[in-house]
Amino acid sequence: MTVFVNRTEELSRLHALYESDEAELAVVYGRRRLGKTALIKQSLTEYDDAVVYQAKQKTSALQLAQFIDVASESYPGVTRIREDWEEVLGYLAEQDALVVLDEFPYLVEQDESLPSVLQAMFDYELDESAATFVLVGSSISMMEEAALLGNSPLYGRSSLKLDIRQLPFDAAMAFFDDAYTADEQVLTWGVFGGVPYYLEEVSPEATLGENIQRTILSRHGTLHNEPDYVLRMELTTPTRYFSILEAIAGGSTSRNEIAGTTGIEYNQLSKYLDRLSRLRLVDQHVPITEQKERSKRSRYRIRDSFVRFWFRFVYGTDERYDELGAEAYETLIEPELPDFVSRSFEALCCSALRTLYPEYTITQTGQWWYGEHEIDVVGFTHERTLIAGECKFQQSPLGYDALSKLEDHVEELRWTPSDGGDRTERYALFSRSGFNPSVEEAATDRDDLRLFSVGDVVTALSE
Repeated sequence: MTVFVNRTEELSRLHALYESDEAELAVVYGRRRLGKTALIKQSLTEYDDAVVYQAKQKTSALQLAQFIDVASESYPGVTRIREDWEEVLGYLAEQDALVVLDEFPYLVEQDESLPSVLQAMFDYELDESAATFVLVGSSISMMEEAALLGNSPLYGRSSLKLDIRQLPFDAAMAFFDDAYTADEQVLTWGVFGGVPYYLEEVSPEATLGENIQRTILSRHGTLHNEPDYVLRMELTTPTRYFSILEAIAGGSTSRNEIAGTTGIEYNQLSKYLDRLSRLRLVDQHVPITEQKERSKRSRYRIRDSFVRFWFRFVYGTDERYDELGAEAYETLIEPELPDFVSRSFEALCCSALRTLYPEYTITQTGQWWYGEHEIDVVGFTHERTLIAGECKFQQSPLGYDALSKLEDHVEELRWTPSDGGDRTERYALFSRSGFNPSVEEAATDRDDLRLFSVGDVVTALSE
């Protein structure tokens, strides 16, 4: 069963556009599997006469003929219009129609003039129209060329651009109706992320290991080759991009490390990393105290948990999983999974910080590193307070040494409150498996230290 959750802001903005008395253009884009089509369908539940055409990779003549067939269900007069995109779309605009062109890049592949046709309509012909045109596309590069970049025909014509991204943690967990414990939710998020299509493949009745084995590790699993399929839709020559993603998933996150692992020259990396960033596959992270444009300590991370999991454990390893069969998860994945998921857990702790410290106005959250020093969770506040946290997603209690190291790292973090006053420090420890008695005793004795469980984090993210 398909589940629709979240996207309330997107729905609200689409509905406002549909109700406008003027001609409107919306551009809805984002990589495959994020639920763009489901979002549009959900937005149209009360618009029975909307023309919704999902393009396929066919000739332009076939596409136009099939579009007319679809449009004629609500606007029969369109069958009397000459079969030409400009004439047909112009007629629908005169009827104040709501027209959705899903997989718009497929239409542009066969008729490159289509964006210019729409441009001319919006520039010269729609002053008296209340029509709405919604362009939906999974090929980010082609949507940029047609409608988003400064030199694209439709640039500046759209009154709404929706960059559809993966669901946040709480919305993703709504797929499972409270069937999972807090621990299981974080593990599931760390593997499958917030992509609706992937989450729909997870059975709440099965264990995480069973879901991974069935959907990912099995050669016939529904998600076994999923990233390969999705990425090849965007990357015509994917070899180097795949090598970079594999390197990042394996722990090579700086440019020097990526260059050393892949063999790609350092000076050539920028164009590949920039493309992966534009495709929403990779993010550039810098210490919270620095700016991306100036920092020399950038780290690159794969944005999507599932893509990261696939490149870390599945890419190029089919034979190993075939040989192990049903034991593949237990043998190869389970021992390494806590360490793998720890990165996702750190990000969740950062996201939860404002709810966990409601007495502060937290202006910025992130992470910090310098040389051998690293802090998993950092929050800057209006109240001159620096909040610093250490996260452990391991199967053993967090010991006092973690607190000592955190305090040492904080001494090296250079941050002064915006008003120039002296800062105060607060410490947060996040642990999957509880805390040693010495840590619990310290938290009792000190007013600057708080301890948080996985359950605390999950609850905070649900509020």
